[in-house]
Amino acid sequence: MGAIEEPKPVKLFVGMLASTPERLEEAEGILVNRYGPVDVSSEVLPFEYTDYYREEMGANLKRKFVSFERLIRPDDIIDIKHATNAIEADFAHAAAGEPRRPVNLDPGYLTLSKVVLATTKEYAHRVYLGRGIYAEVTLRFRHGRYEPWEWTYPDYRTPEYGEFFVELRERLREHLRSA
Repeated sequence: MGAIEEPKPVKLFVGMLASTPERLEEAEGILVNRYGPVDVSSEVLPFEYTDYYREEMGANLKRKFVSFERLIRPDDIIDIKHATNAIEADFAHAAAGEPRRPVNLDPGYLTLSKVVLATTKEYAHRVYLGRGIYAEVTLRFRHGRYEPWEWTYPDYRTPEYGEFFVELRERLREHLRSA
């Protein structure tokens, strides 16, 4: 029988989508106020992988990832997903419907072996965590890089995202060594 242990701390990140860099900056500021200083961020990247968000968010979407200095417990992702949904709702209310969804915030966490996304949508490869939130292992770390699964979103398969997550993994590794 295996011994039950507390999980190691994990690295929180949020993938932000918006049609303007200004909205990304505003969302990042709100996230910093809630989760503390950013230690790793990606460049602003064009999001050209799907038209899924076009109707509610508009065209020419931009993606940016941010990660925070403070590590979290893996089960904190439930509260974090609820909080990011509330932030999205605040943006939508302030925009008065133009666009209907000004910002999309996708929280997740990284361990030394995987990248996990939080979602409200159930599917065969997702595990229910509680309070309406599911978790999806989106990438796994093998042979020095993050590899996709068959269900991994197209943008998460790109070299740019992979580089961000490898950098994030190194930060986590340093943090765990010094703890």
